Amino acid sequence: MRILVTNDDGYHAPGLAVLEEIAAQFSDDIWVCAPSEEQSGAGHSLTLNRPVRLQRFAARRFAVTGTPTDSVMMALREVLDSPPDLILSGVNRGANLGDDITYSGTVSAAIEGALAGIRSIALSQVYGPSTISAGDAGLFEAATQWGPKTIQPLLDAPFDDRTLVNINFPPCSANDVRGVRVARQGFHDYSRGSVVEGKDPRGHRYFWFGLHAIEHTLDHGTDLEAIADGYVAVTPLQLDLTHHSSLKSFADRYAS
Repeated sequence: MRILVTNDDGYHAPGLAVLEEIAAQFSDDIWVCAPSEEQSGAGHSLTLNRPVRLQRFAARRFAVTGTPTDSVMMALREVLDSPPDLILSGVNRGANLGDDITYSGTVSAAIEGALAGIRSIALSQVYGPSTISAGDAGLFEAATQWGPKTIQPLLDAPFDDRTLVNINFPPCSANDVRGVRVARQGFHDYSRGSVVEGKDPRGHRYFWFGLHAIEHTLDHGTDLEAIADGYVAVTPLQLDLTHHSSLKSFADRYAS
């Protein structure tokens, strides 16, 4: 089985090394093609206004001066001589839960794989005070130990066209993970989202979007609830954003 590994935290991110370790439990044919720099929040963006450069570090290791989507596209079109059987994106340092998936470069790399008809899985490690204080090794402990056992059942599971899977690991030690829960996408309450204001050395104002002070709406059966309960959250996602139940009513408004 050929596996393509990518991320949005960048080629040198510790989570990418964790994901390579996980992938190595399934195959020895592993290829890495990831952004050369961190691209968190890049979403499903393409680099269109400047050239993208491909840097080779080893026979199967590449970095791209672009977004996660760029990285997958370059891997499929320029790096690999045949498509991979599986694309793994991550392990992201931080959650990709609820509606945050629309911003996520980690999930978007998997989206690009799904659009190409390749089985694609995004993986993210949620973190909290206890995991941050443990350093990178402690931060990714749950992902390291639960990653293989979470991915294994998905390797031969049927994936519909243009679908992917989003996995999040809870912010606790591996021994404290309560299991795996398949959950739907939840939604955050962004009414209290933070914007931090400051001044640069020249006295000009700037603004920095914060990632804290976001209320979680823990509806039953969601990925947010699963993580809060200490479970690995597995969420199947689809790329068809059409609100099908509105099609007829909207069409009726334009009927002559």
